[in-house]
Amino acid sequence: MDTMKPVAPLLAALRCWVQGRRIYLEINARRSVSFPASKYNALALAAQAELEQIELYDGGRYLRWAHLDEQICVDDAANNRFVHTPKTVAG
Repeated sequence: MDTMKPVAPLLAALRCWVQGRRIYLEINARRSVSFPASKYNALALAAQAELEQIELYDGGRYLRWAHLDEQICVDDAANNRFVHTPKTVAG
C-alpha cells in the first residue's frame, strides 16, 4: 500500500506589485493576496524605491528583489508562511 501523499505544485503568481508598504500578488482571476513588507527584515528596512523593484522569478513561483538579496516563495506568502527562501532553492 502506497502511503505517500501526492505533493501539490507550488502556487505561482501571474503578476506582483507594491502599493505603499504592501506587496500584492495576483494568483489567478479570482484570488489575490497581499502582505506587509514588515514580515521580512530586508523588505522592512528597504527604501520605497528598492521595495518597488520586485520581480517574478521561476515561472511566477518566487518573488525576488535581487539588489536586496531577498527571495520569497509565492506559495509561502499566499499561505501566510513568512520565511526567507534561500536562493539555492530556485536557482
